[in-house]
Amino acid sequence: MKIISAHEGVIPISSSMGNAFIDFSTMDCSILALVSDVMVDGEPVVGYGFNSNGRYSAGEILRRRVLPRLMGAPANSLLDDDGLLSPSTAWDVMMRNEKPGGHGERSVAVGVVDMALHDLAAKIAGVPLYRWISDKYGDGTFDDSVFVYAAGGYYAPNKTYRDLQDEMKGFLDAGYNVVKMKIGGADLAEDLRRIEAVLEVLDGDGSRLAVDANGRFDLDRALEYGRALEPYGLFWYEEVGDPLDYRLNATLSEHYRGPIATGENLFSLQDARNLIRYGGMRPDRDYIQVDPALSYGLVEYRRIQHMLAQHGWSSRRCIPHGGHQFSLHIAAALKLGGNESYPDEFQPTGGFADDAVVVNSRVKLDDRPGIGFEGKANFHKVLRELHA
Repeated sequence: MKIISAHEGVIPISSSMGNAFIDFSTMDCSILALVSDVMVDGEPVVGYGFNSNGRYSAGEILRRRVLPRLMGAPANSLLDDDGLLSPSTAWDVMMRNEKPGGHGERSVAVGVVDMALHDLAAKIAGVPLYRWISDKYGDGTFDDSVFVYAAGGYYAPNKTYRDLQDEMKGFLDAGYNVVKMKIGGADLAEDLRRIEAVLEVLDGDGSRLAVDANGRFDLDRALEYGRALEPYGLFWYEEVGDPLDYRLNATLSEHYRGPIATGENLFSLQDARNLIRYGGMRPDRDYIQVDPALSYGLVEYRRIQHMLAQHGWSSRRCIPHGGHQFSLHIAAALKLGGNESYPDEFQPTGGFADDAVVVNSRVKLDDRPGIGFEGKANFHKVLRELHA
């Protein structure tokens, strides 16, 4: 088989909401369609990819470097020994002439193509991606459902405590047991009032609430918040300082006894390894949130999983950022601890298939070939228009 064309575009996933660091008023997203020469029911098999939320589109890198290398490579150089598409081999092609380090938005661009390649490979095999991953890279077994939590609680103009509570009640009514809210965009006293409002909805059970500072705090403020939050017994205290300030995270872990979560803004094996070496992360309670779509894709994410295992970490301590279908398949196949979910935000890319049902904070996967974007009608329409 060969890839006969690549179609790249940009779509908005903007919103009026904000977290402690940014608003999402101009947020956009790269989308990609890779058209193959494999035909099913008279139509070519197409692999789709996009970048996760929180990072902007990476079209310039896609157009000038990543896609020309992929499309310029001899067709057989992208295949494995069985003559099938190999995302791992294609990854090496895309990264030719790229120096080590400086990951930045390059990891986003490669992640978009890696997603499309895995979608295409699984579709050609006629199986859902989680089964393709478990057969290709694992032991042939997978989780038939995945733990998910509902991420929300953003800051927004004129948003009241009652609005925040109603948002969280909506998540509970949709089947989620664990919810997440933003902190750090107000002062401590105001954030504690917001947390108390959400806890009222959760019957006072802090173990069902995660909070996320989006890297906003310096060490003093991180510790101040930690002292105030610890009595609540929260699900986790997330991304407290700059993602590369490993010493801050390590110092916090010495003082905050509850679970810490971070890693969504680490985009490479090397950065994740430094977090484990120097960030004070505790494998008995903390969580790694690396998002495969932002961090060079599944090829690199598997390397990160191997590194974590070497350092005594269970895959169950990994819950990827992003709330999208790609990481949901990866979570099931690699037996991760779960996956983020955005029930209402970052449309049309955010969320799972239209017919996905959350029960007790778990989602079952369907049998659509590939990632299953075809089951997300509004997004699939946008993706199809790329190559119409």
